[in-house]
Parts: sequence; C-alpha cells; structure tokens
Amino acid sequence: MSSKIYEVLQWASSFFREHGKEATAAEWLLRHHLQMTRAQLFASLREPIDETSKRTFIADVKKHALEHIPIQYLIGYEQFYGRTFIVNEHVLIPRPETEELVAHVLARTTEQPLRLVDVGTGSGAIAITLALERPTWQVYGIDIAVRSLEVAKQNAEKLGAHVHWLEGDLLKPIIEKGITVDIVVSNPPYIPSHEISTLSPVVQKEPLRALVGGEDGLLFYRRLMEQLPHVVTSQALIAFEIGHGQGRAVQAMLQHAFPSARVDVMCDINGKERIVIADLASE
Repeated sequence: MSSKIYEVLQWASSFFREHGKEATAAEWLLRHHLQMTRAQLFASLREPIDETSKRTFIADVKKHALEHIPIQYLIGYEQFYGRTFIVNEHVLIPRPETEELVAHVLARTTEQPLRLVDVGTGSGAIAITLALERPTWQVYGIDIAVRSLEVAKQNAEKLGAHVHWLEGDLLKPIIEKGITVDIVVSNPPYIPSHEISTLSPVVQKEPLRALVGGEDGLLFYRRLMEQLPHVVTSQALIAFEIGHGQGRAVQAMLQHAFPSARVDVMCDINGKERIVIADLASE
C-alpha cells in the first residue's frame, strides 16, 4: 500500500528531530523532491507519493540526519538576495548575514561606474549580486580554489551577471595585473581553528578552507591589510564580514592601515557584530 505525502513528511520531521536536526527541513527537502511549491505541497498532503520520489527522499533524509550533509548540498541550491544560487561541497553556503554585507555596500554607493573586487568569492554570491544590482560597475571575483570558481561561473551564467573571475590567493591576482579598485568586499574565513570542533556537524561539512581563519580567526584580515594599500583608490570603500567578537580587532587593523579613514563596526539583525566598513573618502 502506497504512502500518503503527509505520512512521509511526518516521518521525516520526526526522524530529523530524533537526530537533532531542524524538523522544518523535511518540508523543504520534500518540496524539492516533488518539485512543488509550499501551496502545492499542502494541497497534496493526502495524495499518494510515488515510490521513486519516496525512495530518493528517504535516502536524502538519512544523508542529512545521519551523515550531516547540508540540505543545500542535497538539493543543490540556496537563496541569496532574492536569487537562487547553485551550491555544492566546494563552496560555502551563502547566509542571510552576508546579505546584510551586500546591503551596506549598496547603501553607501551609487550607480556611478566603479570597480569592485570580491575576495574569496566562493559561490560568487556577493560578486554576482553586486554586479546585478549595480550594472555600471566592473566587478572582479577572486578565489584560490578552481572548483569554487567553476561554481561561481555557473551562477554568473545562469543569472546573467558579468563578472571577471580570477584564480589566486586573496588580492594577489589584481596586484599582479596592476588593477586598482574603488570597493573591496570580502567574507573571509574567520572562525578560530580551535572552535571548528564546536560547530554543528552540518557546518563542518562545508569547506574548512572557507571557514578557518587561523588560531584567532584573524589571519586573513591581517594578510589583507598588507595587500589593500596596493589596490585601493584614495576614495575607496572596504567592507568585511566578521565573526563574533572580532569587530574591534578588525577595526583597529583598518584604522592602522588607513589612519584617516572612518571605520565603522556594525551589528547584524540579531545584534551581533558582523560587518566592518572603512570609508577612505573621509581621509
């Protein structure tokens, strides 16, 4: 006897709860497998589920609950700034906090033609979003990992964004090309290495090179401070995402590198320090 959709959904929700996962993820995953909107799913709850969909859904439920594979990797996408981005195990999953970083950059700039670089671009979420929101800008996205850049290029093509992709370590590729930029934006790895074991098993499935920022989490900010003076214009904007409790340290680094700049630390929607922005135009 075939199962009803609601029965499979109830089982998955309970299975996730038993294994310390978000029960609501069951609906998200089931909608993907049935290719249904939320309204369609709820209208079909008492319909039978076909055996193939049921089998593949159950397999993915177990991968998430038992192997800790992120739902986004199982379904292959995540939403960011109102757009759908391809994600896989080679890139960090875009997060709502990073949308706030993008929003701050947009709020402090205009449509005038500018040159921007996104350092450690990963899926390309930041670079592509800014390229689409500011079509007059010339946007560069840099990543050290070739496989990450492959994902970013797929996203740019799918979303119709024009971004110059460069492979290399932090700002080195544009330094070598002699390119200067008006905006530097980055969500670098910022989790202290000793804290990785305390993260949820699901987060630990994301690329560690995109998470770990050295012993104190500040390694990449220090390295960027050495490179920034070689690439920024005199009126530049530098915008970083940061981890918990890192605001003052990153602010001090930027203030030391650019003594006359205005450097602000801002909190995210949850009241946590999340963004540091240096405005060199106030020099």
